[in-house]
Amino acid sequence: MKTSKSLFVSCEQAKHICDKNQYGEASFLELIKLNLRLIYCKVTRAYVKRNVKLTRTIKKSNIQTIPILKKDEMKEKLLKQLN
Repeated sequence: MKTSKSLFVSCEQAKHICDKNQYGEASFLELIKLNLRLIYCKVTRAYVKRNVKLTRTIKKSNIQTIPILKKDEMKEKLLKQLN
C-alpha cells in the first residue's frame, strides 16, 4: 500500500485501516484518516459497521477447538480404519 501524507484516503485504504484497527495495529494518523473518511463515505461506514459486528460475534461465540494431540489421535484411528 502506497503511503501518502494526505489526510484523505481511498475507500480501499480505509478498509485496510479498519482491518488493522480491529487487531490494534492501526497508527494514530491512520485512525484520523479513517475517521475523516467515515464522515463522508457511506460505503466505508457500512464496511466498518459490518466489521465491528463480525468481530463482536466471533468474540462472543466462545469457540472451542480440539487440542492438537486429540486431533493426532483421531487421525491415527481414521488411518488405521482406512487401511
